[in-house]
Amino acid sequence: MRFKCIIAGLGGRLARSIVRLGRGMGRSFPGYLFLKIGGLDCLRELSRKSKIGNILITGTNGKTTTTKMLCLLLRKDASVSCNFDSNTVNAVATGLLGEKADFGVFEYGIRTAKYSMPDTVSQYVDPIGVIYTTISKEHTMVAGKKNPFKEYFNAKRLLSAPMKKGVIICNADDPRTAYIGMEKEKDAHVTYYGFEADLEDQKPTSAPVYCPRCGEKLEYSKRYLNHRGIYKCKCGFSRPKPHVKLTRISKEDNKWKVEIRAETYNYTSQREVSTMLSLEIPIFGVHNLYNLLCASTAYITFTPHPENIENTFIEASRELEDFSLPPGRFEISKTKDMIVGIGQGDNGDALKVNLQVHPLEDMTLIYTTPDKDEDEIFQDHLKVILSAKPKKVHVFPGRESVPAAKEYYETIREYFDSSFHPISNKDMDKKIDEILKIIKESSAKSVMVSGCGPEHLLWARLKSKFKSTIG
Repeated sequence: MRFKCIIAGLGGRLARSIVRLGRGMGRSFPGYLFLKIGGLDCLRELSRKSKIGNILITGTNGKTTTTKMLCLLLRKDASVSCNFDSNTVNAVATGLLGEKADFGVFEYGIRTAKYSMPDTVSQYVDPIGVIYTTISKEHTMVAGKKNPFKEYFNAKRLLSAPMKKGVIICNADDPRTAYIGMEKEKDAHVTYYGFEADLEDQKPTSAPVYCPRCGEKLEYSKRYLNHRGIYKCKCGFSRPKPHVKLTRISKEDNKWKVEIRAETYNYTSQREVSTMLSLEIPIFGVHNLYNLLCASTAYITFTPHPENIENTFIEASRELEDFSLPPGRFEISKTKDMIVGIGQGDNGDALKVNLQVHPLEDMTLIYTTPDKDEDEIFQDHLKVILSAKPKKVHVFPGRESVPAAKEYYETIREYFDSSFHPISNKDMDKKIDEILKIIKESSAKSVMVSGCGPEHLLWARLKSKFKSTIG
């Protein structure tokens, strides 16, 4: 076994030096080769390289941004092997193939229990931390088969299910991640984070929210962002009290001024830590405040130097000015004549977040659709689009099925002045050029491009070409 793992390590490191961690497959191929040669038993050996331990970050939205923010913070106090944006077990192995580090911090995307093997990965990586951002409907079709939300949610739960040590970090404002934490309180330390600030989402949720314990509809006394807020159910299920909370948000001098208070457990020192932070950070959406709070909670939980917490945040808050968002994420640009927003919104929650930061007056929407048999995602999208009231909607296939996109378009045209552009992902250059043509010829005050689609193949290339030709 040891000889096989040595050979697997040599092969993986050679592949890593060749691909130099490029985008997409480059982030995962060295790990794929390592696992192909050595198997999961060698992953267990490789995982032991991290001196303090490994941290896995999962959720529907916010994984990549949270991972990048956590790595930024932890690197002030420790060495970190960080891998994001290619969120598979192969990418985790790729990250571990690097130099020895105190921490391994890895984004881990989970669609189904069968394909993502979350409980198996957890057993072999043996994380000291599993972090949940937020969970909402996504990937209702995987490998051509129906993937009900119940199974998707259960697959997320399985990532922390084997844990008997370490810390599980959950969003208290999200009833789904909070429920995962409550289930694990008897086995491991659970830390909750959430908002306790003067902020409220007045727009309706993109989809009804049901109690993860009994299935009844939840009652909200306050919503901060879509399904995240203060909730309770007749069965007794309710929002847990957060250990780390964002207690103040205000906009001053073109910055967010936020206050974070923490009274929580630090894993490395095995003691309680109490701190209060007043930060000035760039103005980005409320969803990114959640990502910042999640990363902050994880940093406070795992830093080996809790005495440095305040100085680390002061230093890191300055660096957030140059913080680069992941390629699919929503970005707003101003041209001479209009405001243009471009970025992925592949579930109702994400699309709603994009619309909250984009000007809605006199708006044209370029909408990229879900795939066939993803009507649940489309209905969530439709509810959000109806609330935005765009003047014009251009519909493109976002996933593989052009006929499915046509069916979604037929529904949209019942409500809006619409047009359909049946260009498949096989003709991605043509699709991007057509989208840019619509933007260039539009007389609207703002144009928003959002919906489903491959992160690098569509969104990264579209934004890059927009900036070089129009923006």
